[in-house]
Amino acid sequence: MASNGMVQVVCEWGLAGVEAWASKAAAFVIVDVLSFSTAVSIAVDRAASVIPFQYGDPEAAAAEARARGAILASPKRALGGQLSLSPSSLRNVSPGARVLLPSPNGSRLSLATGAVPTYCGSLRNAAAVAKAAGAAAGAGLVAVIAAGERWPDQSLRPAIEDWLGAGAIIGALEGLESSEATLARASYAATGRGLGSLVRGSISGRELIDRGFGADVEVALEVQSSSVVPVLIDGEYRPL
Repeated sequence: MASNGMVQVVCEWGLAGVEAWASKAAAFVIVDVLSFSTAVSIAVDRAASVIPFQYGDPEAAAAEARARGAILASPKRALGGQLSLSPSSLRNVSPGARVLLPSPNGSRLSLATGAVPTYCGSLRNAAAVAKAAGAAAGAGLVAVIAAGERWPDQSLRPAIEDWLGAGAIIGALEGLESSEATLARASYAATGRGLGSLVRGSISGRELIDRGFGADVEVALEVQSSSVVPVLIDGEYRPL
């Protein structure tokens, strides 16, 4: 793509997408709507920060939280006031708190972007994140990464809520788009008032609602409700 002074925008899926653009991207935006990106947005809205951590090693996570003076959140959604991957659980996190949040998708991708400026985007903060990522990239390339989910064999399962979240961000970037980025943007624009029904009816949305975490889906659907940008600095998402 010839930039002509415009920001360039690509849209890819998962870890392979991060790795494909790691040497070319001027900025990454990680999009994991249900629920890592939404949880991060809620936390930074409260002037807290989130430390992404690899999923699957509770002892290592606990040790890292102690070393960094952070609260260890559960990688599984929890009720009863425990901080967890559930965005609703972070509604009352204390300003200035540091939360170490293991997750199988959003955290893993965030940890793979290396030294490239990295932002955490969702439906809540799409416009603000797009503005920040575009400013960081200049006439360079912004890689918007839809996290997706994983099947039991750990292969990627595309998740429409992440595709639509990516599309919302791409639309606000107003750059020179790859075909995939154009399709994501058009998909989001086409949802109109049907966005909520689509996200609630997605595989991930139905799973959360059936497990009693429908409130997390509704938090994720607070479209453009936040102007606070989560930026990854020293391995920690902080409010920009």
